Amino acid sequence: MQKYDYLIVGAGLFGAVFVSQAVKAKKTCLVVEKRPHTGGNLYTENVGGITVHVYGPHIFHTSDKKVWDYVNGYAFFEPFINSPLAKVGDRYFHLPFNLHTFNEFWGVKTPEEAKEKIESERVDIKDPKNLEEQALSMVGRDFYQAFIKGYTEKQWGRDCKDLPPEVLKRIPLRYEYNDDYYDDVYQGIPKGGYTQMIDKMLEGSTVLLNTDYFDFIKTHPDIAEKTVYTGAIDRFFGYKLGKLEYRSVKFDIEDLPYRDYQKVAVVNYPDKSVPFTRIIEHKRFENGKQDHTVISKEYSVEWKEGEEPYYPVLNEKNLELYRKYFNLAKEEKNVIFGGRLGTYAYLDMHVTVKKALELAEKEFYKL
Repeated sequence: MQKYDYLIVGAGLFGAVFVSQAVKAKKTCLVVEKRPHTGGNLYTENVGGITVHVYGPHIFHTSDKKVWDYVNGYAFFEPFINSPLAKVGDRYFHLPFNLHTFNEFWGVKTPEEAKEKIESERVDIKDPKNLEEQALSMVGRDFYQAFIKGYTEKQWGRDCKDLPPEVLKRIPLRYEYNDDYYDDVYQGIPKGGYTQMIDKMLEGSTVLLNTDYFDFIKTHPDIAEKTVYTGAIDRFFGYKLGKLEYRSVKFDIEDLPYRDYQKVAVVNYPDKSVPFTRIIEHKRFENGKQDHTVISKEYSVEWKEGEEPYYPVLNEKNLELYRKYFNLAKEEKNVIFGGRLGTYAYLDMHVTVKKALELAEKEFYKL
């Protein structure tokens, strides 16, 4: 087998963006991917004319025009505004938390009424030490119990008192009738799904699917001058300092003989008595008119070796362990760690693209 300039471990978004720029810079690239498909967790497939987000929905959103222009060079993005609902008991509530939600929950109608109600409900905690305290200081106990506690504990498999307050700070709180989950200028989903976009980014490289890096490198130790590694950083080092914690997700996908299943693409289920966290109706991402529909129920589970890690558990114990692995990574002269698993970080897609472009610029276009 020939020798390459770069070995890219993982055919997900970070690796694909890097490859696209490397090929432009006339570099040779070999991509090894353990799964039987490209795209990583962005992988989509066609089920009876419906584009199904197999590993959960991904809505691309950014206010960075450079990033937006880049991804539009590989796919046509149809506009999509994420306006999910939450089902609590038999009632539906608008998300993210905005005047619609406050009106539905408390009956308030104006920003002033909502602020006054929340102020009367919230608990005065100056320096929240955990997610529960953060929630109580933001919206009070009733709202916390209805919308946050059950969903969060299902999602993370931990009591809210054992989660850092930063987890909740990602959730918007608006005093206006605005159901747009994201504030970004550009929002959309590639027509036909993400897989074709990733494949275009990978053009010009050699891609080996069903190929585990650790098996492959044993017999090809000198295959490339440099490695861009997007797998789990602790596995790269044989877990010698211990295992980082992740949450994984199980998906129950059903093809149903209905034109419509639910009101919107995403419905969250905060009640802890409901085993799944949300239901996705995939045809709604492309305003599909098919006579059937495909839904997926998402179940959050604790990660075990051999499963796909999704979300890093960013508590102090794990962050301290990651810092130790990060120091080991700095000693690897010809290995670059990137992506959500390589850097043990929760990365939105636009951030992943930006970081990969920045790496490519550093590698190929140094001044």
